[in-house]
Amino acid sequence: MLQGKKDIVSKLQQNIMLWEGFKAPSTGTVNQFGLGIIEASFANGVFPTGAIHEFLNFKPEHAAASGGFVAGLLQPILKASGICLWIGTSRTIFPVALAYFGVSPDRVVFIDAIKEKDVLWATEEALKCNSVAAVVAEVSKLSFAQSRRLQLAVEKSSTTGFILRNDPNALSTTTCVARWRITPLPSAPEDGMPGVGFPRWNVELIKVRNGNSGVWQVEWRNDRFLLVTEQENTSVDVIRKVG
Repeated sequence: MLQGKKDIVSKLQQNIMLWEGFKAPSTGTVNQFGLGIIEASFANGVFPTGAIHEFLNFKPEHAAASGGFVAGLLQPILKASGICLWIGTSRTIFPVALAYFGVSPDRVVFIDAIKEKDVLWATEEALKCNSVAAVVAEVSKLSFAQSRRLQLAVEKSSTTGFILRNDPNALSTTTCVARWRITPLPSAPEDGMPGVGFPRWNVELIKVRNGNSGVWQVEWRNDRFLLVTEQENTSVDVIRKVG
């Protein structure tokens, strides 16, 4: 009797997740983004594609950090097929730098709009297209109603959306599957090597639907995300592979 109730509850939870836009993970999808314990924070332990992710940027350097982190997320999305549309009124990313994160610049089409309302319109239309693998939009404001329209679009097309919000005074509740804040961290130079080290970020998963929030320090090295751990009583940073 008790087992029967547990099965009913489990089935209801699965149905609710499907209604909210979550799809059951297919074989081989676990840790496909190499985010390790971060990816485990999401429902089913899988980074949700076919959904809208929201990134909060309070300073110009935050926008740069978010752009780099999102580029790393685009790598596995674009690896199979498709293109990415990057939409905004003022382009904040250097296209050639995408290659550093394993994204061929010719797989990203930039759309420069004049007004922000045009950015949102173009974003919604792009998210409806199932031949587009991902859409990145840079906006200052995103209302609940607007985010709902974007979420409804991706639920039909399975396109993944990344919304970079660049106005800290215009925060609002949205239907996005996750809310992130990515801030830059000082890199650690390699021993005996001049210059700077690999890009590092403080990654905050502020809110995630049916998952767990958290904070991690992440580095991009050898075409993948790595978790940064600091040894106590030493100045040496130890990098261990995630996932």
